Amino acid sequence: MTTDVIAEDSRWRGTGIESLASRAVAATLNHLDLDPDDWNVTVLACDAARIAALNARFRDTPAPTNVLSWPSAERAAVERGERPSPPTGDPELGDIAISFETCLAEAREGGVPLERHVLHLVVHAALHLLGYRHEDDSDADLMEAAETAILQSLGIPDVHSQEGPEDGP
Repeated sequence: MTTDVIAEDSRWRGTGIESLASRAVAATLNHLDLDPDDWNVTVLACDAARIAALNARFRDTPAPTNVLSWPSAERAAVERGERPSPPTGDPELGDIAISFETCLAEAREGGVPLERHVLHLVVHAALHLLGYRHEDDSDADLMEAAETAILQSLGIPDVHSQEGPEDGP
């Protein structure tokens, strides 16, 4: 597996973002019985201004957010509440962007270490790359259960009662 991290904002460099992103993506793929060596993800570690511009361009929401994701292909299940089919073919799963200021502020507000929150956000975004959604309760329940199990495999207790990513792609 390749998790390419582009640390556009230098504040990310002291956080271990490369290792955190790789661990989160690998844990997500392992949970879904996918071999991490077969898949690629790119992560843009940026600032609030950059993610606000991306949010405006792709979601028509000109404001910062914590994390965004762009799957390389549509992978959502046909039926709501159903697990998406595993990806096939092209090893590129898609791209993720994560905002330093927003992530840091949320971690502080939630009283959790930045590293833990980064893992949570990257797991959340990686699930989006793999077709998971949270637009309705049945999809949200499925995604939340997957997130909880993946984070527990990383040694992180259930975070959904304490924190959660903003809605996003």
